[in-house]
Amino acid sequence: MSETKKGLQQNPHAVREIREKNLEVAIGRQVRELRKRQRMTVADLAGQAGLSVGMLSKIENGVTSPSLGTISTLAHALRVPLVQLFSGFEEQRGCMHVKAGDGVEIEREGTRAGHQYQLLGHIGSNNSGVVVEPYMITLENPTERFPIFQHEGIEILYMLEGEMTYRHGDQRYLMEPGDSLVFDSDAPHGPEDLAALPIRYLSIITYPQAR
Repeated sequence: MSETKKGLQQNPHAVREIREKNLEVAIGRQVRELRKRQRMTVADLAGQAGLSVGMLSKIENGVTSPSLGTISTLAHALRVPLVQLFSGFEEQRGCMHVKAGDGVEIEREGTRAGHQYQLLGHIGSNNSGVVVEPYMITLENPTERFPIFQHEGIEILYMLEGEMTYRHGDQRYLMEPGDSLVFDSDAPHGPEDLAALPIRYLSIITYPQAR
């Protein structure tokens, strides 16, 4: 367990600095903080950036929208990368709330009769570079041939109800309520023996976002 804890690099409880929802205010706050950090007066920075003291004061107070050229000039005068002046701005982050029973039933490759796949949500283009597809899978009827999947990414299964044997590559795993399975989904995988029906489990697939 200690080795597992050492391998977790992110602290999920860490709170990042507060981000500003208004772009002009975010830029102004960054300019002011960087100027003060470098012990520059408003007049000092205005002179180096070729701006009037009044204009710089408006920018720092977020009451005017500076052009990209002005922002670039300020970044140069403050000796910081241009993008740093945008670092306090909070971009909109995707979130989708799906009420019970409102998931979208879809046809996945390999779907058989009695195998229901319900997509629980989806977020499109995002800054993480990762796509996440959460499914609620319900198996109610045994079939002669079970679907075998193989695709890029990492998959996480969490068993909710029933009992089955799940194949991953050459290995078989007995899955009962409360069991989980995390695996590289590039190997052939899928249910092989449905021992106790009905079966319900969560399947969460993650893979790189196309660029």
